Amino acid sequence: MRSLSPSHPIKTLFQLTRSHPRVYSSPPRRSSNPMAIPPKSAASSAAVIPSEEGIARRFWIKFRRESVISLYSPFSLCLASGSLKIDTFRHYIAQDVHFLKAFAQAYELAEDCADDDDAKLAISELRNSVLEELKMHDSFVQEWGSDFVKEIPVNSATLKYTEFLLATASGKVEGLKAPGKLATPFERTKIAAYTLGAMTPCMRLYAYLGNEFQALLEPNEHDHPYKKWIENYSSESFQASALQTEDLLDKLSVSLTGDELNIIEKLYHQAMKLEIEFFYAQPLTQPTVVPLTKEHDPDKDRLMIFSDFDLTCTVVDSSAILAEIAIVTAPKSDQNIPEGRIARMSSAELRNTWTLLSKQFTEEYERCIESILPSEKVEFNYEALHKALEQLSDFEIRANSRVIESGVLKGLNLEDIKRAGERLILQDGCINFFQKIAKNGNLNANIHVVSYCWCGDLIRAALSSVGLDVLNVHANEFSYEESISTGEIVWKLQSPIDKIQAFDNIIENCSNDRKNLTVYIGDSVGDLLCLLKADIGIVIGSSSSLRRVGSEYGVSFVPLFPGLVKKQKEYAQGSPNIWKGQSGILYIASSWDDIHAFILGW
Repeated sequence: MRSLSPSHPIKTLFQLTRSHPRVYSSPPRRSSNPMAIPPKSAASSAAVIPSEEGIARRFWIKFRRESVISLYSPFSLCLASGSLKIDTFRHYIAQDVHFLKAFAQAYELAEDCADDDDAKLAISELRNSVLEELKMHDSFVQEWGSDFVKEIPVNSATLKYTEFLLATASGKVEGLKAPGKLATPFERTKIAAYTLGAMTPCMRLYAYLGNEFQALLEPNEHDHPYKKWIENYSSESFQASALQTEDLLDKLSVSLTGDELNIIEKLYHQAMKLEIEFFYAQPLTQPTVVPLTKEHDPDKDRLMIFSDFDLTCTVVDSSAILAEIAIVTAPKSDQNIPEGRIARMSSAELRNTWTLLSKQFTEEYERCIESILPSEKVEFNYEALHKALEQLSDFEIRANSRVIESGVLKGLNLEDIKRAGERLILQDGCINFFQKIAKNGNLNANIHVVSYCWCGDLIRAALSSVGLDVLNVHANEFSYEESISTGEIVWKLQSPIDKIQAFDNIIENCSNDRKNLTVYIGDSVGDLLCLLKADIGIVIGSSSSLRRVGSEYGVSFVPLFPGLVKKQKEYAQGSPNIWKGQSGILYIASSWDDIHAFILGW
């Protein structure tokens, strides 16, 4: 159980679940009340970027998934760790030289199409920066003493990307006249805008990768073999060039129509996808820790994905949805209840009762968390943490009992619950991740949703609506009489202790014909034992109580990408690539895209 009281008008979100198509949004900032329901506008528009943002910034945010996949590519991870084999880097440089020459040529064509003198000058400056970049690549050639650029043929991914760039810069865009037939300066400027739309993502992506890699360099790390490359793309000059490219794209796009901006968006997205292909096309002869499923043998291995549901998969806690259904569908105080129907409180009485329950829960929860913390920070000890969380379990059970005794869950219609589940707002990337696993029969993977949710029907409806009936749901269940809830719950999971017991039981019930690799994804204190028991525990979200309790009991919280870079470095130095539970290390993912990129790759 979590906090119970919605912080916004109840009716708004329930009406949204009844009448609007499913809406996906980015994870919101968690309020101090984890049950707080975002207003309708926030829920349905969370992914919309403010209009004052330029299109370059909007597109970069919209296609964040592609940048994350590039970041987590085996090539990028090995380069960041410094363990990338030199032959692979040489191959990459050879491909990049071909690409940069096309990039410079595309800038030249864009400059010719631009009508504004300032735009021409800006494009010329950007082209010169590419030529400087080529000089850096030439220095690698001189350093290695061979012209491997001529020796290594252009691969298909590089060719596909360069052809796309030059075709765009030549005006070969769907629905656009050939450059020679463009009659007005505006039509020619449009080509310049389209060209920048295809080139900007490359600049921003490399600036992003440079910064991410630079942040992982130790202050005195002078022997990193690719330090020069990292410092170039994280440098102020390159960051300025990336920003200049974005500013220029924004300027050239000001007078374009909505349809023309849609074309630029498609070009931008296509360029991002081609970047992914470019990175994944680099030949690696070394073992890597990503993607996790790369070394997976379905005949010998079993991948087991465990996930919490509320605020891990969802934007809103499920008990908030159930509260809404109860209040919205409750009779008014002056209404008579038909004979034979389950007696219910009025909507006003329900709202007041939910508010009181929520307030009591929040106050007692905070006191309980304080009481289970050690007097001083200790080294990691799973058994000590388990014992402490038994006290939290007692509190959760008492709180749930108060909910049942209050009668607030009486009279909910099963069809209303299912309808709300079908329209439940889910975290970006969550569905795609589960769908890809479920559809890949070669993985021999299974997925278990392990949740405190009071009503498993709500979870099953949410998953079934996106074709995920195959997921195993472990949750509590409402008791019904003729599809109307009685107010009683069949309790299965109420506490951290219940969760870890369910986790252990699921694994124990698996056959012994394969080796299990377990991954648990969660966001709250209730997930802590499972996160630590799994071979890989991934925390998503920003629960302060989870971090606080974990840290006081010696748990280390490591951002996922830096953690993988460190593991790749150790792997290259001879350490075995073994994931093992109860290590005291949990990985923090900023989104489901990071989890997808780590486990499944591209």
